[in-house]
Amino acid sequence: MPSNNRSHPTGALVHHSSWTINRRVIGALILREMLTRYGRNNLGFLWLFLEPMLFTLVVTAFWAATRTIHGSQIPIVAFAVTGYSSVMLWRNMPSRCIGALNSNKPLLHHRQVTIVDIYFSRIVLEFMASTTSFVVICLSLVMIGWMPSPENAVRVLGGWMLLAWFGAGLALLIGSLSERFDVLGKLWPPFSYLLFPLSGVAFIVDALPPGMQKIVLWLPMLNALEYLRDGWFGSFFHAHYDLGYVLIFNLLLFFAGLSLARQVGFDSSSSE
Repeated sequence: MPSNNRSHPTGALVHHSSWTINRRVIGALILREMLTRYGRNNLGFLWLFLEPMLFTLVVTAFWAATRTIHGSQIPIVAFAVTGYSSVMLWRNMPSRCIGALNSNKPLLHHRQVTIVDIYFSRIVLEFMASTTSFVVICLSLVMIGWMPSPENAVRVLGGWMLLAWFGAGLALLIGSLSERFDVLGKLWPPFSYLLFPLSGVAFIVDALPPGMQKIVLWLPMLNALEYLRDGWFGSFFHAHYDLGYVLIFNLLLFFAGLSLARQVGFDSSSSE
């Protein structure tokens, strides 16, 4: 005789339900953000991918025309694409999370929506935009012969994911702190421009003096970029990176940002 008494682990069901709700909430927030930012006119949400592609192509064309010296045998077009795309990946995430609470505060009246969901939706959106731009540009340049194929695709993917993880942690931290201290939201854009020349976008570590190499390698995004370039052009230069340092830094940064974001959500709920 069939029995209706099905036994399921209660914890697994609750976890599954919570994950499903979070996934749907973040998906809905991503769609809302795309429509709010780009609307339905002209090319609509396609600008999400076209905008970073155009920026990257303009910078690449400028570097190729001026024959910028980067201290290696890496083709200048390939060097510019990997460098500038990587910077856009980690730098745009914090910029999009600054002020996210103010513009989405009415949504927090819905019980399922949290400030962490709002931050994650913007982080995922920027990741999708930068990744699509990077993949389309690289595939196009490889097909026309302006860029060599990756020598180790796993390292390229690993370097890209490390940069994205760093950007996500930084976005949670900067976004949360900017809700408490308005001045941080205004200081981030000029500070990110100061980090721009140090991030490896225009040089490789091996071209620097040994003393300077030890200093710049304290920057985790530079280690990740060197790892990415090692995967793409490993035979063209000697890469310098410390993956253990990047993993520990990203882990601490991400959990610090996540804790602050949750605290901002609690403070926002209790103040209403």
